[in-house]
Amino acid sequence: MQVAKVIVDIPAMQTNRPFDYAIPPEMNEKLGKGMRVEVPFNTRVIQGFITDIQDHSDFEGELKEIIQPLDIEPALTEELIALGEDMAEKIFSYRIHCYQTMLPTMLKAKYDKEIKIVDEVSEDIFFDLFHGKDTLSWDEAVSRGILPKLIELKKNGQIEVNFILKNQAKSKTVSVYHSELAMDRLEDEYHGLKKSAKQQKVLLEAILSLNGTALTQKEYKEMFDISPQTIRTGVEKGWLKLSEREIFRDPYKDKDFKRTEALPLSAEQDEAFKKMNQSLSEEKHEVFLLKGVTGSGKTEVYLQLIAEVLQKGKTALMLVPEIALTPQMVHHFKGRFGDRVAVMHSALSAGEKYDEWRKIYNGEADVVVGARSSIFSPVKNLGIIIMDEEHESTYKQDENPKYHARNVAIWRGEYHHCPVVLGSATPSLESRARAQKKVYTLVELKGRFNQRALPEVEVVDMREEFKANNRSSFSMVLQEKIADRLTKRQQIVLMLNRRGYSSFIMCRDCGFVLECPNCDISLTLHMDSKTMKCHYCGHEEAIPHTCPKCQGHNFRYYGTGTQKIEEELQGLFPDARILRMDVDTTRKKGGHEAILSAFGRGEADILLGTQMIAKGLDFPNITLVGVINADTSLGLPDFRASERTFQLLTQVSGRAGRADLPGEVIVQSYNPEHYAILFAQQHNYDGFYRTEMSLRHKAGYPPYYFAALISVNNPDEQKAQRKIHEIHAILKKQLSSGTIILGPSKGSIAKMNNRYYFQILVKYKHEPNLHPTLKKILDDSQKENARGLYISIDSEPVNFF
Repeated sequence: MQVAKVIVDIPAMQTNRPFDYAIPPEMNEKLGKGMRVEVPFNTRVIQGFITDIQDHSDFEGELKEIIQPLDIEPALTEELIALGEDMAEKIFSYRIHCYQTMLPTMLKAKYDKEIKIVDEVSEDIFFDLFHGKDTLSWDEAVSRGILPKLIELKKNGQIEVNFILKNQAKSKTVSVYHSELAMDRLEDEYHGLKKSAKQQKVLLEAILSLNGTALTQKEYKEMFDISPQTIRTGVEKGWLKLSEREIFRDPYKDKDFKRTEALPLSAEQDEAFKKMNQSLSEEKHEVFLLKGVTGSGKTEVYLQLIAEVLQKGKTALMLVPEIALTPQMVHHFKGRFGDRVAVMHSALSAGEKYDEWRKIYNGEADVVVGARSSIFSPVKNLGIIIMDEEHESTYKQDENPKYHARNVAIWRGEYHHCPVVLGSATPSLESRARAQKKVYTLVELKGRFNQRALPEVEVVDMREEFKANNRSSFSMVLQEKIADRLTKRQQIVLMLNRRGYSSFIMCRDCGFVLECPNCDISLTLHMDSKTMKCHYCGHEEAIPHTCPKCQGHNFRYYGTGTQKIEEELQGLFPDARILRMDVDTTRKKGGHEAILSAFGRGEADILLGTQMIAKGLDFPNITLVGVINADTSLGLPDFRASERTFQLLTQVSGRAGRADLPGEVIVQSYNPEHYAILFAQQHNYDGFYRTEMSLRHKAGYPPYYFAALISVNNPDEQKAQRKIHEIHAILKKQLSSGTIILGPSKGSIAKMNNRYYFQILVKYKHEPNLHPTLKKILDDSQKENARGLYISIDSEPVNFF
């Protein structure tokens, strides 16, 4: 008897291991590791993943049988099965969550509930409630309001509720027409037609010439000018048969990518390339930190390394942060490697993602370019993994499983004995420190590729502007520079660290601030939709005209959002063509691309946006970059605030002067003497690194210490508070005196989505008891979890805010 080890779709510590199921005799030798199967579990039917197949089981009772497979080939490779097991252990997650994260949305489990008669019921019930059928869908029962009657029948044991697994994976098909008739039969039909049946004659001539090839109606029209009506006649007469042909959804099918050739490398690029290529040639796993100033030509080095990999018959995985996955990046790769490139990112539809995933799975793509989750692409025979802008916090997933793409990339690099390249102009302090300790190999590009100077950065003290009675969001010097560039017909990029119109609205009579009813945060004003929105839970309401507290009408708008800046900018420069790029304007599919393409074609003078414009833009005509408020992220209660500010300013500065025209950057700040701003002004990463490392050392923060964040949330504030204190007591008892426990404290946002948040931060250098203690805390809290008290552990927190 063959036995399958199956991880079942129930996220609980008790099910975080494989269960044994008998493989039915008719399925012997047909099922494989990584396949999804439907299995019975207690009273339910659920999905599971086969992680192993053996010839025996240590289980002493009678094994349940697998009901049916959900795949005809494995959904997960053996590598991904092993990766999921390792991830679950390290990041305090469930294996089922890890496996489901690896799949495209269309392969994730969806369940329908169905109500089934299992014992005799009266005729009235059979016909009135069930309309003469044995089963009734849950959705129908809810919409008809008959659940109370069904509860009674359930109590009497006359019905049962079953969970039915829905397989969402649907390939896209198109209707095609082909003939199964023999040539002589078709010729007889042709000669038997009346002279007047001209269109039918053309159709038969076409069918004879195609020799059994299937075509769509559109193809018949384009190739032979045959109308859909004639095709229908052909089907009626039995000349043609209708069938479905599968087609892949290609999000880039309408794009014409101009093929590019490798560019000659500069001496610095060539040296970096050779160093990393040696690791490729030796098929040796090594992690490289490629530190190169903005515009130093890192992308060309990536492209040439990938070309080497492809020559060896291997595959490549290229990760970029979601916001840097601009059409320009896709053009670089599609232009160099053509149709062998698969692109994975959030703007694709579920169907497009599924088809790109299958293209990778079937080996039709050798190069995968994508955002964070594409690190799980089912690429085989990997030759290199590249992670661009490695410092970006978006590489860390906030929800469970809380993985960091960098760690997954390194695990996969070890598995395939291939190099991993982490590239950035401003590496994260953790990566730079690892390079200093020789855990990573540091490779540097210190100059710009075309020998252009880095742009001049001028910092403007906005306190002085305020004293000089300038109440505008734009300093006088920035206004002058914008006017100058508009005259010269050069392009300008302006960055603001916030979206929306204003941060909040306040009643000037009593000080009331309109807050979200579900979260401990003020609502943001959005003028385009004339609403107040919560950026955390999505709550939306109308802009108030009367203060709910004092009934006054004297509201003032505080803070600055992209919409408000756009309005102010248009007022200052009425003739300027402005494009705004933020979450609101890029929400629609292709929004990102449409805005950047228009800007690239010179259809706008000014691109105004949030952080998403700081990455990856490479337009030759941008000569001025303005940062409206450099301080926004400095004020956040997070030890990485200075690092993020420095990185963002450096990245956005790098958008200016990338071609023949020199670039200039204006940074507006109320805190101009802050070291993060000063070092960004000088393009001095090493100076920032030394200063920040010394501060981190004094304060005891990463990379000098490891950190783990334990957070508890519940709709009842008291319950959440009690639980966090219980956890604190356990940690105090189990962990050594050298480990620092900060908290318990309220979350940075104490209430979100009607749930109260509390947290504890553990900082440690070496703490062997931490992992088992946290695992036990999770194990012991299973029952409370089921009742809505959630405990979450982040073993490598990136965001504390």
